[in-house]
Amino acid sequence: MKKTTAFIGSAAALVLVPGLALSDPDEDSLTINGDIPIVTQTDAPAHTENLSEIYSGWRFRSDETQAFQMDDFDNPGMIGVENAAVDWETVDGSAGKSCANCHGAPEEMAGVRAVYPKWNEEMGKVTTLEMEVNNCRETRMGAKTWKYTGGDMTDMVALISSVSRGMPVNVEINGPAKETWEQGKELYYTRTGQLELSCANCHEDSYGMMIRADHLSQGQINGFPTYRLKNTKLNSVHARFKGCVRDTRAQTYKPGSPEFIALELYVASRGNGLSVEGPSVRN
Repeated sequence: MKKTTAFIGSAAALVLVPGLALSDPDEDSLTINGDIPIVTQTDAPAHTENLSEIYSGWRFRSDETQAFQMDDFDNPGMIGVENAAVDWETVDGSAGKSCANCHGAPEEMAGVRAVYPKWNEEMGKVTTLEMEVNNCRETRMGAKTWKYTGGDMTDMVALISSVSRGMPVNVEINGPAKETWEQGKELYYTRTGQLELSCANCHEDSYGMMIRADHLSQGQINGFPTYRLKNTKLNSVHARFKGCVRDTRAQTYKPGSPEFIALELYVASRGNGLSVEGPSVRN
């Protein structure tokens, strides 16, 4: 595969591309801890109209960054998983319960991360893992909810993700979730901000390009939460969305907003078939 297009549709976009160069995803393969094979390349799902293949963001990173994710002892994101494992067992709230009281060991959550966001029939809307965690805390534990992109929350999502590593992303977009998915698709392709860029301009039209020192990926979120070397912490999906929108110099949405929930559903569905790999490590 050779990428030949760049996002040059607007004069403003050119501000971002000094030294624009081509650098396709590498051919490396990822196995975690020597026994968890990760699918980092596969055929694009049928509903992803403009891509024939999809790639994990891991394939666009340097060998040094890739190596962090190959062993949990080297992966700094696993510190968050360990922190959440303590929270999982800790009784909190007026009901005198912990996560473990209802769900058992964290390993019992295997497969959950692979299907979120998803339609919640009881709530009558699409929910994210963060929403489900807070729902449990508030309604079952009688505990205070966590900040949507806070450290406790992101660590807990990392724990839930970690036990699903290697499982294929399989987000449902039909039925009652379809309307939310369509909203997310519209957001994905809408140009915003002073730079008049959409998600697709970078992550669909221009993936594989080098912009300064950054290597544009397809923006897949199968690896979230992601430990970014740039800010030395685990980052949630909505925190990254907020940063991307801000980089277009647009007014961003709030984490947990209906807009970002819809966008997460759409972007997650573009990665159907890739493996869950969070917590991942990226630049």
